[in-house]
Amino acid sequence: MNFIFLGPPGAGKGSLAVKVAADYKIPHISTGDIFRAAIKNKTPLGIKVKAIIDSGSLVSDDITVALVKERLEQDDAKNGFILDGFPRTIPQAEELEKFCPSVTVVNFQISDEQVIKRLGTRRVCRKCGANFNVLSMPPKVEGVCDKCGGELYIRDDDKHDAILHRMDVYREQTEPLIGFYRGKGKLTDVDGSIDTSDLLADFKKKFPAG
Repeated sequence: MNFIFLGPPGAGKGSLAVKVAADYKIPHISTGDIFRAAIKNKTPLGIKVKAIIDSGSLVSDDITVALVKERLEQDDAKNGFILDGFPRTIPQAEELEKFCPSVTVVNFQISDEQVIKRLGTRRVCRKCGANFNVLSMPPKVEGVCDKCGGELYIRDDDKHDAILHRMDVYREQTEPLIGFYRGKGKLTDVDGSIDTSDLLADFKKKFPAG
């Protein structure tokens, strides 16, 4: 099955994607991962992307779409995939429809208050990148990573003003995709506010594997 995960920052898309990818044996693909892999492998598109990023510019829709298409043609995506962070805009969605019209769009619903609470209480390890949450998944020792002993910190993206900005950007650019896909009958809503294990159980009922 080909999934697109839609929802605001902090809606739990990434956490669920990791579990669905493992259980359904399909890759979890984010645009960031695609960019990094293309740059690392020095593909023609990767070389272009590196030059754009190094110059401080944003990667254009046409190059982003071409990179996604290239990634979806790889062997591990033949039985399905999860796209997380793409498409971000209606033009990107329209281009995706041209080469991959068969998609199931999962829309994570969560209130602004819950997003702020989740992201504002997230802590990340400076050393290994592990994620914790002081409310729902606290470290054994405050400020110290359980996995490697590294220092836990609040990312700039998770500070209050940055969270509000990210939510504004999401509403302006990405939220219109909900209407786009709902109109095509491809969108299913899920409750992003519940615990990941409960959400996974709900997901499996809605989209049984195989």
